[in-house]
Amino acid sequence: MRKLTLILALSFFLYGCPRTSQYVRPGLPAPPDWPASSAAGAGAPGAPAAGDLKWREYFTDQRLQSVIELALGNNRDLRAATLNVERVQALYRIQRAELYPTVVASASADAYRVPRTLSGADDNETVAQLTVGLGMASWELDLFGRIRSLKSAALEQYLATEQARSAAQISLIAAVANSYLALAADREDLKLAQETLAAQQASYELILRIREAGMTSDLELRQAQSAVDAARVDIARYSGQLVVDENALNLLAGAPVTSNLLADDLSNVGDLKEIAPGLPSDLLLRRPDILAAEHQLKAANANINAARAAFFPRVALTAAAGVTSNDLTNLFKPAAGTWNFAPQVVLPIFDSGARRAGYAVATVDRDIAVAEYEKAIQAAFREVSDALSLRITLTEQQQALQSLIDTLQETYRLSEARYTGGIDSYLNVLVAQRSVYARQQQMVGLRLARLSNLVALYKVLGGGV
Repeated sequence: MRKLTLILALSFFLYGCPRTSQYVRPGLPAPPDWPASSAAGAGAPGAPAAGDLKWREYFTDQRLQSVIELALGNNRDLRAATLNVERVQALYRIQRAELYPTVVASASADAYRVPRTLSGADDNETVAQLTVGLGMASWELDLFGRIRSLKSAALEQYLATEQARSAAQISLIAAVANSYLALAADREDLKLAQETLAAQQASYELILRIREAGMTSDLELRQAQSAVDAARVDIARYSGQLVVDENALNLLAGAPVTSNLLADDLSNVGDLKEIAPGLPSDLLLRRPDILAAEHQLKAANANINAARAAFFPRVALTAAAGVTSNDLTNLFKPAAGTWNFAPQVVLPIFDSGARRAGYAVATVDRDIAVAEYEKAIQAAFREVSDALSLRITLTEQQQALQSLIDTLQETYRLSEARYTGGIDSYLNVLVAQRSVYARQQQMVGLRLARLSNLVALYKVLGGGV
């Protein structure tokens, strides 16, 4: 023990005490406020932050909630992310266990024969030895914080994985909502195409009867027929797209979504809540991907401390106590007691620069983690700015387009009246009808874009789970 103390004292004299690198959060690599164009879409005053809302409070449509629940229970990507959290948690427990000694129970029997030529006895001699005891495996005294630093790194890795799972869940919720809305929009487009086909078919049959009476030309008949064929093309296109949409939604849900959970059109999907974006610095506390990047940065910082501690001696203790005897009757008598204690100090002297290289690797890994952390913040800032900028313009577009549709519908009514009165040709009616149909399709796409923008805001602002 005196030699062990002398070696440790010499180590402290030569190397000094290791200086632990304290974690300091990097500065915010983004402006302190949202751009003026983005702030205009910041939502209603007093609106809650996205992170304060559970997804059920944001997506209020009960059918959509049922589909999201189905996805949360069956989506394989989310299941893999959850299992990965459990795996990293087990790895953390393994690393933490190295702080404590390992005690094992053992029992052994050893018998061997000694020839008389070696033993000097008159006959061959058989020697038996029985041993029972408790032993402590090699336990490193963490005097310089190497194991504690590795434990901290493992803990931060676990926390990062937890945040990655939360980010995966938010992304899944947003993906399910977007897929659900896209399916509802295509169903609405299909219904609009079917209604247009019915109107075009009625016009075509009317013109056909007039043509048979010799009161109109083949040109107007062909124009009416072309409108019917165009509507049929749209019906076939949207019918095929519905199958694709349903397959995509089933994949996200991880199970077939029954038809009673699907919306017939976007008007049957409840509107989403207003949310406030807060300040750019709020993203540091809201976005799971940013929190995961910060935990990775903390893990890299802990690895630096572990690499620094590798320059200092390692002190390990091994001990055992028990009883031993050459026969079973004497095994547990007081005189059969035995013990051993074997401290060990490993003092690094020369390793061809391996430890310095390991420290350099840990330092570079920390710098990479800083860059990834700052990149995550900058990407989040851009995503939120884009979503906020689109928010106000989409509302303005929808209002203007609705006014245009109202005007075109009146134009179509007047054109039809003039054609019926024999003032204009059917071409004017056809042009007006196509204009109304095209703008109605555009309105469906615009309403879908507005709802998808609200879903995007929930996602990029780190919506609650």
